[in-house]
Amino acid sequence: MKYILASASPRRRELLEQIGLEFEIIPACGEEVIQYERPEEVVMDLSRQKAEEIVKKRTEITIPEVIIGADTVVAYKDTILGKPKDKGDAYRMISLLQGDSHKVYTGVTLILRSGEKTTVHSFFEETKVTMYPMSEAEREWYIDTKEPFDKAGGYGIQGKCAIFIEKISGDYNSVVGLPVARIYQELLKLGVDIYGES
Repeated sequence: MKYILASASPRRRELLEQIGLEFEIIPACGEEVIQYERPEEVVMDLSRQKAEEIVKKRTEITIPEVIIGADTVVAYKDTILGKPKDKGDAYRMISLLQGDSHKVYTGVTLILRSGEKTTVHSFFEETKVTMYPMSEAEREWYIDTKEPFDKAGGYGIQGKCAIFIEKISGDYNSVVGLPVARIYQELLKLGVDIYGES
């Protein structure tokens, strides 16, 4: 079985490496088209778009393969917060999230291809994150680290922002970008054992 990650995210790569999976990276580069409003529907649809883009690139396969597409969004009171456009936008996002709770949604699409058969399976994980209150100086310090600018919601839980995370309820790895335990369980349901190579 060949495994393909449809993402250039170093965080997602590290999470798959952490569980000992051997895989190839073929990043999806197409424009993301948001067709839904609810965060859980958005992430599942975007993860499917990414995985399907890789399917179209790989017209001939010689061995069975699993393509993993993923997308993560941060939602505050059901409003999706993407990556900050600039310093002001990052400050706005951090100001919203500090001292309160929000939700992080990661959608995953697994596309299994074997011979003429293709199976598409999508799911999402929802994790509640609570941040400590931050002073204006702390917000400015964090934004000046430049860490917020390539992160959904303007922060990285696995980075310097860790000192402001009070608690989480749900899957930590999903907040980082890939719910690897859930992926393993979903693959088992689909008849794929990444360690038994069934």
